[in-house]
Amino acid sequence: MNALFKALAILACLLSPTALAGAGGEMRPAPVYETEINYMSLAQAEQRLGKPGVLFYDVNVLEIWADGYIPGAIHFFVDNWKDLLPEDKDAEMIFYCANRLCNASEIAAHAVKAMGYTNVSQMPDGIFGWKMSGRVIEKP
Repeated sequence: MNALFKALAILACLLSPTALAGAGGEMRPAPVYETEINYMSLAQAEQRLGKPGVLFYDVNVLEIWADGYIPGAIHFFVDNWKDLLPEDKDAEMIFYCANRLCNASEIAAHAVKAMGYTNVSQMPDGIFGWKMSGRVIEKP
C-alpha cells in the first residue's frame, strides 16, 4: 500500500503543470523568478571570506543571527534592508539563511538581482551548514 501511495504521489507531481508550495498554510503556486542567481557551496563562500568588496548578508531572524554568523556578515532580516545595499551594482554579494530548508536568502537574492545588482549569489547550506562544518563564526 505504501509503495502504491508513493507511486501515485510521484505520478501526480510529474503530471502537474505547476508546483505548489504551502509551508503549512494555504497551497499556492511556487514562485517563479525572472532573475537568475548563482548558488555557492560552503567551500566557495569560505574562499570569498575576507576578500575586499565581498559582502555577506545573513537573512536569518534575530535569534539565529545572535547565535552566530559568518564573520563580517550584515544582518539583512530588517525593515530597512535596501539601505544595506552597496552603491556599486557590480559588488559581490553572498546571501544565506539557516539551511537548505530556508528560502529567505533565495528570495532576498532574487529581489536584489531584480534591482539591477549583477554579482549576486546564494549559499543554500546556510549558517547551520557553516557551523556544522566547523567554520569560524562571530557573535554580536
